[in-house]
Amino acid sequence: MPRIYFEPDAKEIEAGELEPILQASVRAGIPHAHACGGNARCSTCRVLLVDGLEYCEPRNAPENKLAGLLNFGPDIRLACQTVVTGDVSLRRLVLDAEDLELVKGQAAAGTPTSVGEEKHIAILFADIRGFTAFSEALPPYDVIYILNRFFHRMGKVISRHGGVINNYMGDGLMALFGVEDQESAALDAIRAGLGMLAAVEELGPYMQTVYNTKFQIGVGIHWGEAVVGTVGSADLKRLTAIGDVVNFASRIEGANKETGTNLLISEDTYAQVTEHVVIGKKFTNLTFRGKSGEYVLYEIIGVRNSQSRKAEDTSKS
Repeated sequence: MPRIYFEPDAKEIEAGELEPILQASVRAGIPHAHACGGNARCSTCRVLLVDGLEYCEPRNAPENKLAGLLNFGPDIRLACQTVVTGDVSLRRLVLDAEDLELVKGQAAAGTPTSVGEEKHIAILFADIRGFTAFSEALPPYDVIYILNRFFHRMGKVISRHGGVINNYMGDGLMALFGVEDQESAALDAIRAGLGMLAAVEELGPYMQTVYNTKFQIGVGIHWGEAVVGTVGSADLKRLTAIGDVVNFASRIEGANKETGTNLLISEDTYAQVTEHVVIGKKFTNLTFRGKSGEYVLYEIIGVRNSQSRKAEDTSKS
């Protein structure tokens, strides 16, 4: 008989032939949550396979549907549907009442979400230059109006290039590229950054006419591995990315002030797009607060064509 080791219970049990994990754990007296009664209509019985994933039967249709909705990685399984054929180790993910409250409404919401997975994505930070001094001379209504107009235009550009705005920070924003399609994430982010610079230029005459001033933005892009997932309270959730990749992207954006540039990318990002971008300047031996070592950044002033890498590959086939 297959044996199942449960964490954090530190308990090992036997599973019967074709017996789902949940049925075996409940039979053994393990307090395994299953709010829907074990019918794959919630995800409260979810488990993380620590070892032995290869001994789990493939997902059936009900589990596949829920796993797709919640963007489960292959190592997160519904205990109520998963049958094991060999010894496995796993960790129950819903352990108390607060856990239960957090997850039991996810499937019922009916909208895609993510419980967290590691992905290689591109992070874009953008910030308005000198906006604080500019806004201090205006009534609050005008400040909010200008920001809304700015964010509206930036959002259209980012969305057009496959990105999603993750956060607004005063007069700046953070956007993620590659959450769904990681193949061309770095190039898509760069194309979006260039598009944002062009959109700000187009906004210039309006700003000059109405407020007798114009502003510029700085854009920083870094490509790397981050943990991507949906966070927030039950009624206010958003997709976010966590990891050093985010902090570094923010530092890169800030470096535009020192280098006198508008769009900078990291060396890791450049390695993904070498054949597709036009470089203005290369900056070496740069240091950043909170990070050890020296870094190389590239100013991007254009791309060699308007297609994403995926589109180019398709046209060549």
